[in-house]
Amino acid sequence: MRLSTGRHRRTRTLSIAAAVAVAAGAGGVYLGLSDGGAQAASRTVTVSTTAQLETAVRHATAGTVIEIRGGTYTPSATLKSTANGTSSARIVVRAHDGEKVRIDGSGLADGSWLAAIDGDHWTVQDLTFQNSPAQGFVATSSVGGVFKNLVTAHNGGSGFTLRGDGTTDNLVQNLDSHGNYDPAGHGRNADGIAVKFGSGTGNRITGARLYDNSDDGLDLWQFSSSVRIEHTWAFGNRNGFELGGGGVTVGHVVGNNAAWDNTVNGFTENSNRGGIVLNRNTAYGNGGVGFSFATGKARLARNLAVGNKGGASELGSSAVSAANSWDRGVVAPAFKSTDAAGVYGARRSGGVLPSVEFLTTGSTVIGSNMD
Repeated sequence: MRLSTGRHRRTRTLSIAAAVAVAAGAGGVYLGLSDGGAQAASRTVTVSTTAQLETAVRHATAGTVIEIRGGTYTPSATLKSTANGTSSARIVVRAHDGEKVRIDGSGLADGSWLAAIDGDHWTVQDLTFQNSPAQGFVATSSVGGVFKNLVTAHNGGSGFTLRGDGTTDNLVQNLDSHGNYDPAGHGRNADGIAVKFGSGTGNRITGARLYDNSDDGLDLWQFSSSVRIEHTWAFGNRNGFELGGGGVTVGHVVGNNAAWDNTVNGFTENSNRGGIVLNRNTAYGNGGVGFSFATGKARLARNLAVGNKGGASELGSSAVSAANSWDRGVVAPAFKSTDAAGVYGARRSGGVLPSVEFLTTGSTVIGSNMD
């Protein structure tokens, strides 16, 4: 779904009395004051019902920590907030003590997003967003967001989205995004991760597992600032990593990732003429080209492409290619395993991708480490 951009900034505070009332209604309260007085009030709210969750998100301010008890929550409208945290008083939404929390959008009206944050310095972690009629989780013009150990699955649009101008210094870490399909677009617009229609520096995606999405694993359509992508797997999508589109010229940085079994290309510039840097990535068994960079100034080094139906690479005259598996004099190392069963396994401590031999070679100089 092509979403319009825009940046809307707003300031909203609660008095101490209001914060106490809201937190008490949501299941618990902790208040702490700093030199800033009432505006620096912080509170921890523990919620165990959908109504409590909706109230807590609606009234969150800088310093709010929302702890969600295990269970499935079914909001009646998009969970949304325009509140800002600060670098020292973040707004935090997380599962309580490692409990399994699913936020389910199956009861929302057609076209609704499940969660929408238009604010700065949020931490959202250890939650699943599933079964939305449209987008699963959307952060618009966010600064300093930390989105960690999330699952976005079986939504009617892209699973996880960063969008809007001023999207700056966000970290997306250890995301699982899978099975997203947009019936309205006949599957043409549902990505695992979409960083689209915006700009802003310092955004990083690491440790993601993006699979079985109807459009791309990762899509950077019309995002005009550099994004860093690392330690990420994309498989069973349309393109694995779509690194541009819509007329932007930007040099994203793409390192130590793997794309396999995608119906089109493993890694593609998608008409982005910028100096994309790709280092130590692996493309295996994709339906199109392993690395498709036919028009831009991409710089590719130490990448490994094996068994892609459209060939290892498609490079234009402006691209620079060195020490890749398709370059003269380079001998591609053999994979230890081509059995992908382990890639669906449980993540390791802290949310790190599972340990696999799949597509590993033992090489310290070429291809992804698959970690």
